[in-house]
Amino acid sequence: MSSHSPEKREQTQAAEQGRGRIVTQTGAWWRVLLGLLLLPGLLACGGLGLLPADSFALPTLAAPASAPPESPPPRTPVSLRPTYTPVPSPTPIPAHTSTPSPTPSPTATANPYEGLSIAELAARPYGGGALRIVETMEYRPTFTRYLITYPSDGLTLYGFMDVPEGEGEFPVAIVLHGYVDPDEYRVKDYTTRYADALAEAGYFVIHPTYRNHPPSDNGPNPYRIGYAIDVMNLIAIVKEQSLDATGVLRRADGNNIYLWGHSMGGGIALRVITVWPEAVRAAVLYGAMSGDEALNYERISAWSEGREWEFEMSAPSEVLQTISPISYLDRIQAPVSIHHGVKDVTVPPAWSEQLCRLLTAGNHVVECFRYEGQGHTFYGDSEKLFEDRVLSFFAVW
Repeated sequence: MSSHSPEKREQTQAAEQGRGRIVTQTGAWWRVLLGLLLLPGLLACGGLGLLPADSFALPTLAAPASAPPESPPPRTPVSLRPTYTPVPSPTPIPAHTSTPSPTPSPTATANPYEGLSIAELAARPYGGGALRIVETMEYRPTFTRYLITYPSDGLTLYGFMDVPEGEGEFPVAIVLHGYVDPDEYRVKDYTTRYADALAEAGYFVIHPTYRNHPPSDNGPNPYRIGYAIDVMNLIAIVKEQSLDATGVLRRADGNNIYLWGHSMGGGIALRVITVWPEAVRAAVLYGAMSGDEALNYERISAWSEGREWEFEMSAPSEVLQTISPISYLDRIQAPVSIHHGVKDVTVPPAWSEQLCRLLTAGNHVVECFRYEGQGHTFYGDSEKLFEDRVLSFFAVW
C-alpha cells in the first residue's frame, strides 16, 4: 500500500495525537483491530458533553472564547478638550484650575524709567506740607532774607527767601541755580545776586536748595528730574500757603509766580513749564541746558568722563523721547524769554537757538537774545542789560 494512503495518514495522526499505537501491518484483519483500539478515543472526542469544565484545551492562536461585552472596552482617552487627560495641553495655562496661578510680582519686570516721563510727571500730584522760616539771615533796606525749609516727596529741603519791604502782596519769582559741586554748594550761591536784584525790584523771591545739595536731604534724581519735582512741590506749596492770611507766605501772590533758571536751572525750568503748563506766569531761560536729554547727557558725560551717568546714558531712544521736554513743547503755555552768550563754551548756544526756532514755529510767546562777547555767565553791561530785560518781560506777563 502506498505510504500516502488514507490509512497510513490515520496511523500517522493517531501516533501524533497519542491515541493508541502506531500500526504497520497490512491486510484486512487489522482494520477490525484498529477500530477496536480507536473506538474509546473517538467516543471521547465526539462526546463534548462528557468533558469536564476544566478539561485541557488544545493550543490555539485565538483567545479563549468568552461572552461578548455589552460595549467596547475603554481605550486610553485622547481628548481635545482641556480635561485631566494624560495628553499635554499645547498651552501652558490650563483653561481652569481650582487654585489660580499667582500673578507675577510687578517688581519682577519693573520699568526702571517708570515715573520719569513727561506724561507721568504731569499726572502726579504736587505740594503737601508747609514752608517754614528757620531763621533770619540778613536785613537789607529793601528786603529781608530768611533761611527756609519745605518738604518735597518726603525730603526736607532748604533755601532762602527774600521778602520785600512794604505792604500788600508781591509777585513771586523762583530763582533756580545752575550746577554747583554739592561739596562746594552754599545756600547763598552765585545766583544770589540775581535773586537780590529781583527782590529790590519788588518780587517775593524764593531760592530753593535742591535735593542732594547741603543742607537739603539726599534723594533720587535721574535726569535731574528730582530737582524739577522739588520746584513743582515748592510752587504748589506757595499757591496753597499764600492763601493763609496769617502765614509766612501771606505777602506772596500765589497767582503770579515766575521762574528764572540759569544753566541746569534753565533746564529744570523748561521741564517744569512743560509738565505743568499753568504753574507759572512766565519763565526766563539763561544759558539753559537742552530740552533733549540725549544732547544733555552726551555733554554731561564728556564733562565728567562718563562717571555716574550709566543709567541715563543707557536708556533706549524711545524712552528718552518720553522724558525729554523738547518732545512736548506743544504743552507749554507760559511765555518764555531765552538768553545766551555767543561765546558760551559750557552750554552750546545752538541749544537755545534750536529751542527758540521750535517755540516760534509752534506759535508760542517767546523772545530770544544773543549776547556778543559773553560766555556762560554775563558780566558788565551785558549783565545789566540782561537784568533789565528780565524785569521788563516779567512786568508784561
